[in-house]
Amino acid sequence: MKPPNSSHLPPPRTSVSFEFFPPHTQEMEATLWAAIERLAPIGPSFVSVTYGAGGSTRERTHATLERLMSETTLRAAAHLTCVDASRADVDQVVERYRDAGVRHIVALRGDTPQQAHPTLQPQSATGYRDALALIEGIRRIDPDMELSVAAYPEVHPRAASARADLDWLKRKIDAGATRAITQFFFEADTFLRFLDRAAAAGITIPIVPGILPVTNFATVERFAQSCGARVPPWLAETFGGLDDDPKTRQLVAASTAIDLCRALQRSGVNDFHFYTLNRAELTRSICHMLGVRASTGRAAPESSDVAVAR
Repeated sequence: MKPPNSSHLPPPRTSVSFEFFPPHTQEMEATLWAAIERLAPIGPSFVSVTYGAGGSTRERTHATLERLMSETTLRAAAHLTCVDASRADVDQVVERYRDAGVRHIVALRGDTPQQAHPTLQPQSATGYRDALALIEGIRRIDPDMELSVAAYPEVHPRAASARADLDWLKRKIDAGATRAITQFFFEADTFLRFLDRAAAAGITIPIVPGILPVTNFATVERFAQSCGARVPPWLAETFGGLDDDPKTRQLVAASTAIDLCRALQRSGVNDFHFYTLNRAELTRSICHMLGVRASTGRAAPESSDVAVAR
């Protein structure tokens, strides 16, 4: 019996997810909810809300999550960091998320000045020392919680080596992580080589590429320096001279991100996580070009005034 002709099979469905950060002013809150209103009809697999180190955005994160869950049909994921926080405080946050109906946590150690790689951190008497311990703690509280973790295609800046960094990811997975979301990168081969190395290390959970559209090149350079992401020379050249030309810059940003995602699609990657920076238009246009289109009534906000700050 001949195998089915693959050309007759429908292409795999592209799935997207979005990351937002909690606002700290009324104006930023209006911007956030305007972005959510624009992106929700696309039907993302989930949306995540960031959480500051030491719980610095704790109440704003929780308020954003509660509103997402009460006013939209979106699946909300809560970021959680453990650095500079006691174990009791972190456990309380996990329980609060669970009781509010959150079923997905993005478990991260979090950044501090002059931090060392998690595997080198001494055991803390009052807190979870690293993401691995945090995952184990969450699993004790809620064994069924969906857990995403961070992965670094270009290696964590404080990892001893690429192999050590991959071993650390494997340990987080063995502790209960169900998905990895990568730090942003700008060339498809960077991610694809990482996928090959992860597969060779026995990692089988989904690894979702994190995509950061370039809204401001100077900001992206600063982000990249802090997380070890390489900014290729061609990208700097592409955005050269556009600092005072926002309309052209947005068109170039969309084209660059679309080219990256399409290169990944051609290699079989069909899930993407977008770092939106609480801005909708660039991410929405990229999703449209990838074939992920807005659909009336699909995960849309339940109220038309969702963008109004409250």
